[in-house]
Order: sequence, then structure tokens, then C-alpha cells
Amino acid sequence: MPNRLAHETSPYLLQHADNPVDWWPWSPEAFEEARRRGVPVLLSVGYSSCHWCHVMAHESFEDTAVAALLNEHFVAVKVDREERPDVDAVYMEAVQAATGQGGWPMTVFLTPDAEPFYFGTYFPPEPRHGMPSFGQVLEGVRGAWTDRRDEVGEVAGRIVADLAGRSLAESLPAGDQRPPRPEELHAALMGLTRECDTVHGGFGGAPKFPPSMVLEFLLRHHARTGSAGALEMAESTAAAMARGGIYDQLGGGFARYSVDREWVVPHFEKMLYDNALLCRAYAHLWRATADGAAAGGLGDLARRIALETADFMVRELRTEQGGFASALDADSDDGTGRHTEGAYYVWTPEQLRAVLGEKDAEFAATYFGVTEEGTFEEGASVLQLPDTHGPVDVERAASVKERLLAARAERPRPGRDDKVVASWNGLAIAALAETGVYFDRPDLVQAATDAADLLVRVHMDWQARLHRTSRDGTAGANAGVLDDYANVAEGFLALASATGEGVWVEFAGFLLDTVLVQFTAPDGTLYDTAADAERLIRRPQDPTDNATPSGWTAAAGALLSYAALTGSALHRDAAERALGIVTALGSRAPRFIGWGLAVAEAALDGPREVAVVGPPDDPATRALHRAALLGTAPGTVVALGAPEGDAAAEVPLLMARPLVDGKPAAYVCRHFTCERPTTDPEELAERLRS
Repeated sequence: MPNRLAHETSPYLLQHADNPVDWWPWSPEAFEEARRRGVPVLLSVGYSSCHWCHVMAHESFEDTAVAALLNEHFVAVKVDREERPDVDAVYMEAVQAATGQGGWPMTVFLTPDAEPFYFGTYFPPEPRHGMPSFGQVLEGVRGAWTDRRDEVGEVAGRIVADLAGRSLAESLPAGDQRPPRPEELHAALMGLTRECDTVHGGFGGAPKFPPSMVLEFLLRHHARTGSAGALEMAESTAAAMARGGIYDQLGGGFARYSVDREWVVPHFEKMLYDNALLCRAYAHLWRATADGAAAGGLGDLARRIALETADFMVRELRTEQGGFASALDADSDDGTGRHTEGAYYVWTPEQLRAVLGEKDAEFAATYFGVTEEGTFEEGASVLQLPDTHGPVDVERAASVKERLLAARAERPRPGRDDKVVASWNGLAIAALAETGVYFDRPDLVQAATDAADLLVRVHMDWQARLHRTSRDGTAGANAGVLDDYANVAEGFLALASATGEGVWVEFAGFLLDTVLVQFTAPDGTLYDTAADAERLIRRPQDPTDNATPSGWTAAAGALLSYAALTGSALHRDAAERALGIVTALGSRAPRFIGWGLAVAEAALDGPREVAVVGPPDDPATRALHRAALLGTAPGTVVALGAPEGDAAAEVPLLMARPLVDGKPAAYVCRHFTCERPTTDPEELAERLRS
């Protein structure tokens, strides 16, 4: 018989709707039930494409004996971390503080007042590698709750007090909430240099995550300073990922991370946010290297990866309503009825021969690094492009790739989490709008516009408040958090620059005004949840990047761009105060505040403000517009339209910028103070090189 989760819309919660566990969704009623029964709460947090979440579900939550123990002695609450990042953030902070590590599934035991007292992540069904079994954990917690209730309450109280005492505002230097200076951004670059893997690309060791936000900082720093080292780190990392197993060499798109430092074997789930961020980063890498500055044709590689990743998002993740689904699962049926990780993507030499025949299989094995020993499990290999062969027969490689992709399409496909998350769709809108314009792909710009329309129609209400998620065109009940407002505003501003449709600037302004009112403290620091949001044991506030830019620094970036388009001192001041955290953390932890560093580069450069005025259909206007969009000056904003009428009303940067001798013209400005206008696209391009 289905449990209460059968009434939810989250694909992750619905995966547990037929468990024998009597699950509750996160709700006041669940905690009231625990209070009524006098039992603790088991909080289990995960997401639909999480491999170990599936493992624990199969091993424990589908087990009737475990379910009976849970149902008798606990109230079990299941949370989709992608729907409720606030709940996830608060309790993950507690898990990491108590254990020194975190991850999903996250397993936390709470009092009926939602105070945590025991923590963990995945627990096996039997004791293993020094870990207790999940059954032992349940029995231990039940015993402590029954026999030592006062002690449990004291522990929970100390934990909550410790969390409440962690104030980021207090850690900032008094009176020094200012953007980083050039020497501080240079210090951040030196920190990245020390952590750079000069052999395999990227930063740190295994597991190795794609450093999307750091790439953006490196490209902007190179553009502002000419630093060869910054560009070299960006190039080597991007090339290593593009040639590695973390990138889907057949269908395009990136997996979540590499389990090794060489980028060979990925964790196979594909997330919208990773692909949106990396699509944009590779497009920007192409923009930085398209003039031939990159040796070995890296500009061509960056172009291919950006376009293939954009096409992957549109082909595999686009929903019927025009938004983008959250993720593809890591697991799929391996053909025997077993769900195993990576089954959809890996190949053996025998499988190559079955599809391609002997000779082409031999070619494909060399080209993609497929060996008899394998690079993954059971002799299978993850496809990569090892740099071990000479000139490649391009037509043969394309034919082999096409046939393998067609054969792979016949395999059982990974599951798709089809909920639409506002924040990640904002990232996708920015990536697709820019990639579409750079490479003359109006279909990608249209996909970005369709997603933006969905966010306005379904996620945004008349008070400029956002719902975080929707599914099948219906908004979820969960409120948007800071990164939803910031990343959607960023996407709208990028779309406005790409299309010249100023209405997206207006929508971004509505959202950013909500950021100023609901998410910003009087001292300029930002919270992840709104002032009127559900009260948790702590109001989350994290300025550091995780898999996506932090809401804090994403808001700083959107506020800065909006101020550059509108001349709003209020939004500029808010952006600069928010960048104080980058001054404090940038040189100490540059890998974890990359987007903040990228925004700081834009603030230091201006950013440049480009007003392109002229009839939209005039080839001269289009040439100036393209030159402006391809400018590499950090954080450049572009407005397109006429210097009067609706366009100027929507985007004040256009106001009082006349044509020059009746010809379309471009004005390059900083803080609304402009150089002389130009009608020459080449001159404009030169002005936008730092």
C-alpha cells in the first residue's frame, strides 16, 4: 500500500512511495506526530539520481523488518534536497561539523523539535568496513532515546547552540566589506596555481569535480590582466575534461564528477546545473581563444564541447513545457534486469565488435581507449579520447561514433528526474542564450527563451516571488531560495543581452528587488532563505560555491550586471557589499569561491557597458551587436535597441545614445560614462579586449 509520499510531486519522493516505511514529507504535521507519540524523527535526505540513495533504499527502506522497526519507534521523514536545499543545508552543516564529512543519502536523527542529535550518511544493511549496520543504528538511537532522554536533549541543545553561534557576518573584517583589489585577486590566482594538477588538469585529487566557476574566474582574470598562467590552467583543465571519461564522448554532456584524478571514470549521473555551467564555460573559452591564441586547436575543441553540451541539454533534458529537467540517473538496467551504475555508457571490446565489425572495432578501441582489461567494472571501459594516437581519420571516427550512439540508444535508458528547478534553469538560460548567439544557433536562443517564459508563467507570481520547482507545468509548494532568484535573474539578463528584449531586464529587476528586501541583512550579508520563509533551527547562510555558484555570489553578479544596465546605485552598492566575503575568503579558499572571484573581476573592470543602437534588422546593427557579445572584458553587459521609446524605458543604458550620422552605433561606457561612439565592429571589438 503506498505511503504518504504517493501524494508528492518530487520524483525522488515518489521513488519511495511504495516502501513499507511509513514516510512523511517534511511538514509541521510530521513533527507534531513525533511529539504526540514521544518518538524521535529519522530525517533521510537525498535526490533522485543519487546512486547510494538508491542502494540504501533497496537494502534498507524496502526491507520489511527494517520498516517495522522504523515505523514502531520513529517518525520517518523523507526530503528531496533539490526541492528543499534549505533543510539540506542546515542539517548537512550539522553532519559535517559532527563527523568531518558529508554526503547523500544524509541520515539524521532529530528530536520532535527538529533538533539533531545523531548523524550519518549511508549505512549498510550489515556491519561493514567499520560502519554499523542501519539496523544497529536504529536500535542504538532507540535505546538512547528511551534510556537517556535527558542526555539526548542536552546533546541536541548544544548542537543547535553551536550552529546558531556560527555567524559569517562576524567573520568579516569590520568596516571592510569591499570588493577585492587587484593584488587580492592575484593572490587568489597564486592559490589556485599551488593547487592545480599540472599533469591531469583540474585542482586537487580524487574525487575530482569540474571546476566550472573557477574556469570563469581564470578566463576573466586572463582577459583583465593578460595572465598566461590563468589561461593555461583554464585550457589544460578544459582539455583534460573534454577528452576524459567524465565527458560523454558519444552523446555529449558531462557526468557529475570523476572518481579518479585522471578524469577517466565518472560518477555517471548527469546534472542540469553541471552541464549548463560547463556549456557556458566552454563557450567563453572559445570566445577567449577563437583568434588562434590557443595552441593545438583548443578553440575548435571548446566550440565542439559547448555545442554538444547545449544539444545534450535540449535533446535529453528539455520538458514538454519548455523547461529543463534536473538530472539523468547514474544507474540503468544492464540488460539482465539489474540496475547498475554506468550500464548505459560503458563498452567492452566484444560489444564494439558486435556493432562495428572487427576492423572498425579495432579502430574504435584505440580511438576511445577501450581495452580488454577495461577501465571500469567487469572488463568494461568508459569511452575517452586518450592522446596516444596520431592523425585521425575524421570521417571514420564520425561514422563509428554515429553507429555506437545508435546502438546505445537501444539500451535501457537511465531514469530522468523531470522536475524543473528555477535556479538551474536560470543557469541553462544563460548558457543556451550565449552559446546560441556565438555560434549562430537561433534554436538554442529559442530554447532559452522558452525556458524563461516557463519560469515567468509558472514559477513567478505577481509579487516577484519564485517557486523553486515545478513539474508538468504545475508549481511546487516550496519557496525559492536565494540561488533561485540570483540565477534566474542572471539568466534573464544574459537573455536580454542576446536578444535585445529589454523585458527580461525588467523581470530580473523584480527578482533582484526581492533579493534586497527578503534576503539581504542590514550589514550587506546575504541569507539563503527569505526573511519570511519557514523558520528552521538555523537560517542558512553559505557564500561558498558547491556544485553551483553560491546564492550569495550569484546575487552579487546579477546585481552588478543589473546596475550596469540601469545605472542603479542601490544595486551596485549591494553588489559591492556582497563582494566583501570574496575579499575575506578569496585568497584563502579560491577553489570554493570561484564565482565570487569572477564577479570581483567584473567589478574591478567596470564592468564595461555597451549600448548598441540601431534598427535590429540592419546588418550593421547586427555586426555591432555580435562584436559586443564577443567582447572578452570581464562581465561586459550589452543592451540592444533604440535610444528612445520602450527599449530605453526598459534598459536605461540605451537612453540618449543617438545614431551616428544616421548609422547604427555602439557606445562603450563605465558607470554610464561613455567613450565616443563607434560604427566600426572591429574598433568595438578592440575596445572590449582588456
